[in-house]
Amino acid sequence: QVHLVGAGGGLVQPGGSLRLSCAASGSIFDINVMGWYRHAPGKERELVATIISSGSSNYADSVKGRFTISRDNAKNMAYLQMNSLKPDDTAVYYCNSVVTTRVGGLMYLYWGQGTQVTVSS
Repeated sequence: QVHLVGAGGGLVQPGGSLRLSCAASGSIFDINVMGWYRHAPGKERELVATIISSGSSNYADSVKGRFTISRDNAKNMAYLQMNSLKPDDTAVYYCNSVVTTRVGGLMYLYWGQGTQVTVSS
């Protein structure tokens, strides 16, 4: 069993910053990928950023240059630093992770609970 816990959302003014975190715990042998999706009302779910164990990352075009994803492999955690936030960034942000389990060595996709990010003046 693997659990993901996301945290760090909130209300921020346009141009402000927030940092999201995602903590993985449980029967983990290896975390292959960690990332965030977001879902805003009336919009499709969007992949925001991903990072693999080597540190290589990918970003949605809409957040490139403003968001930075990082991870601490020793702590099984990932972080999403969001700068220069815009109202269009308002959404529920979900962290997810592809984990190889300690028992059986199988790979699964896990999701954390969503955290609300609201960018508004």
